[in-house]
Amino acid sequence: MGRYLSVILTFISSALCAMAAEGVDSCVSCRDVGSAYWVKQLIANRFQIHDSTVCYPKFPRFCLSVYNWGDRVFNSYDHEYVVGTGKNWKLQAKSYNWLETSTMVFPKGSPILMHSDLYSDAGFSLSFMAASIGYMWNINSIFSEPTKRRTFNFDFTCSRFSVNYQSVSSEGGMIITRFGDYDDGRHIRYKFSDCSLDSKTLDAYYFFNHRRYSQGAAYSFSKYQLKSAGTALVGVNFTEQKINMDFSSLPDAMLESSPLVSTTYRSHYRSYSAMGGYAYNWVLRPRKWLVNVTAMAAIGYKQLIDNEEVAQTSEAVASMTRLNVSAIYNHRWLFASLTMKGYAFLNFNSDVAHMNSIVSFMATAGVRF
Repeated sequence: MGRYLSVILTFISSALCAMAAEGVDSCVSCRDVGSAYWVKQLIANRFQIHDSTVCYPKFPRFCLSVYNWGDRVFNSYDHEYVVGTGKNWKLQAKSYNWLETSTMVFPKGSPILMHSDLYSDAGFSLSFMAASIGYMWNINSIFSEPTKRRTFNFDFTCSRFSVNYQSVSSEGGMIITRFGDYDDGRHIRYKFSDCSLDSKTLDAYYFFNHRRYSQGAAYSFSKYQLKSAGTALVGVNFTEQKINMDFSSLPDAMLESSPLVSTTYRSHYRSYSAMGGYAYNWVLRPRKWLVNVTAMAAIGYKQLIDNEEVAQTSEAVASMTRLNVSAIYNHRWLFASLTMKGYAFLNFNSDVAHMNSIVSFMATAGVRF
């Protein structure tokens, strides 16, 4: 009887092992394989890292345990509201477009308004879980004379918090649309190249309703939001900006109408601010249509640095607002989205109130697998 029971248990064990393997070569004892066999197993099962049959050595198993702990603590949700997509890989095609705007308002005199050309990049990215690699091409260089510019964006989002870094720099490429009382204050279009911008912004903020609200569903396509939900946000912001404008090359007729006390305008500051705001996911149809709006404002301490870049500084109040809007469509393994993100910064003194903004638009289409 014991021999028959042993045969039955062996058969059941072999069957269960075969079903769990999901494409791995065979169900073997981890003691009978080489130290690199686990890599072969992951390739065979399409990197299903939680497959219980994978023969992880000691250190990779420790890393997986740390990951699982972090996933439980920082990426858990109420599954009535948020669920995973079931896929670890994403291949995306992207069109990224952005522009700068600048508005200068004076106590006495008409404003100066300008904006940049629309800068366009296009490319692709391949993502596995939180890791991503990709490349973008400068589309402006194909159709027109390129402007010297550079952008870098980094985003990390989990269920509880989000960290975002943006670096933007450009030289020239601005278009003046109003210059004080020039031409009776009417709309104009004058190419202005003697200007530069260097802006760095770092945000970190916490989601209070992190069990029911997913930022990843709206911006990184890593989750499905099943029911509408919102959350209050609180965090911190660091910003450094350098702005230089030299109007001395403008025509004399424009300079005669200038509301500026000088032909040059320079601003360099660092700010440290507290942020607050609200985000909301509207589920128009679960696993199909989702719309998100995220609005934040920051106020804090601003360190003004003089034009000569020396140690003398003064202090002022920092003010910044941020608005993100996205619309996402999902169909099985396919997804597409339109996203707008904008920062607006306000600098003011007794001579001028200067608001400059950086606005980006992104269209994305991709597949999960």
